[in-house]
Amino acid sequence: MASTGLLVVSNVKHLGKSLRSIEKYVSSLYIHLNVTGSTSNSQTTPPPVWGRLISQLYANSSSYVGNKIDLRVLVSPLRPGVDVPLKLRKPVDLIFSDSHHPELCDKLRAALNVSKPTIFLEDSSSTDLGSHEDNSQEQKMYPSVVLGGTFDRIHLGHKIFLTQAVLRTCKRLVVGVTTAAMTKSKTLPDLILPVEERIAFLREFLTDIDSTLQYEIVPIDDPFGPTQHDPDMDMIVVSAETLRGGQKVNEIRSGKQLRELDIFVIDIVESNVNDGIHETKISSSNTRIDLLGSRWRKPEPRPHLPIRPHIIGLTGGIASGKSKMAERLSNMGAHVIDCDKVAHDVYEPGQVCYKRIVQHFGRTILSSNGRIDRAKLGPLVFGNPLELQALNEIVWPQLIEEVNRRLDSLRAGSEVPNVVVLEAAVLLRAGWESNCHEVWSMIVPPEEAVKRVMARNSLSEAEARKRLSSQVPNHEIVAKSHVIFSSQWDYEFTQKQADRAWKILNSELDSQHSSSL
Repeated sequence: MASTGLLVVSNVKHLGKSLRSIEKYVSSLYIHLNVTGSTSNSQTTPPPVWGRLISQLYANSSSYVGNKIDLRVLVSPLRPGVDVPLKLRKPVDLIFSDSHHPELCDKLRAALNVSKPTIFLEDSSSTDLGSHEDNSQEQKMYPSVVLGGTFDRIHLGHKIFLTQAVLRTCKRLVVGVTTAAMTKSKTLPDLILPVEERIAFLREFLTDIDSTLQYEIVPIDDPFGPTQHDPDMDMIVVSAETLRGGQKVNEIRSGKQLRELDIFVIDIVESNVNDGIHETKISSSNTRIDLLGSRWRKPEPRPHLPIRPHIIGLTGGIASGKSKMAERLSNMGAHVIDCDKVAHDVYEPGQVCYKRIVQHFGRTILSSNGRIDRAKLGPLVFGNPLELQALNEIVWPQLIEEVNRRLDSLRAGSEVPNVVVLEAAVLLRAGWESNCHEVWSMIVPPEEAVKRVMARNSLSEAEARKRLSSQVPNHEIVAKSHVIFSSQWDYEFTQKQADRAWKILNSELDSQHSSSL
């Protein structure tokens, strides 16, 4: 399978048929609009007239091939009088054409150093691009254009948004990219890529579709970024839902005696998923939701661990839903070791742990039957880092020793389970991830965790926050996880995440088993 192709589009009506024919050959596809073959005068037609068509191409491509192909519509060939060689980021393996225009295709083959002959999908040399020019309004271009956003994992909506800005820029495009300070209210904010990575992906996409512009891509810590002080900006591109933000920019600029910006508004691209969980528009939030239960990172090799059983460390904060997830995985066939229950065992009178805890905290933590009362011990350690550390230094070594003993017993048994889930809230803080083949984690927004702890433990908000303050933050959990779940939605959706992860895991384990035979 060739990795990258280029499709010369002369007939929009053939797009669906063309993409379905091409999808088995490529994973990335550039679209080159054959405007020179249209009925318009391509030498004077301003690029913005193709804006509506390009938005239509992107939107329609989703219904034809979904997300199977990384589609990019080239803008630089649409600039009249600009004869700059195409500078594509990916080497093109194959050129396709939906109409018979061998002269253009041969020129592209030579420019892109493609050795294979063009694949003509149709014999006709007709074109319908001229009928798709948008002359309904003034198609003005500007020396300096600005836009902003989170731009987490560039999707179809981003491509439309960015391309409309590129089409209307003749010199300089400024893109503000929100930092973590501005993304806390987003859905699954801990899954948002670092701003440096988002900027790099943006630069790669923009220079790929049009290398003729000057791009300034900057991190922003507030909604207005460089628009507050840059006197050379001419137009701002916004979506229908951020129009008020564009108007606020002009209020700020007017107050500072800066020229107000023209505002270009792009319609929101609607999503075809309506499940009450995903947003109704195509968005990065939906992309992050779809990552739940999938491979977030590839597990690192663990040569010191026996291949069987495959050990999954399942972790998460208080009230994140990890015990329920362990129950789900148990129902699917995993053997679960609940470290909280193991801890109860090592807390029992006669155990090394029991003796050391009582020596350190005193006999006031004991119940009437002589056992350690966690309700009495908890207030002494939650919110007191030194005492919590002292407790952990007593319990953790004994706990992991008992867990390893149980694992050894399972391995020595007549039927070794394929998968063992080690459910442990302290997994990462105790450094036990090296005892597991991989880490699966549960996360919920901090405010949701506070509500759950208050309801479950009958605590005040202050007491709940005190408990949560000792937890590993979500972003640290995510950084060390290989699969991530979130129980912030309904039961059925969390179950779907579990089903997806279990299916992926078993497929991988089956492949490992086959390769070892």
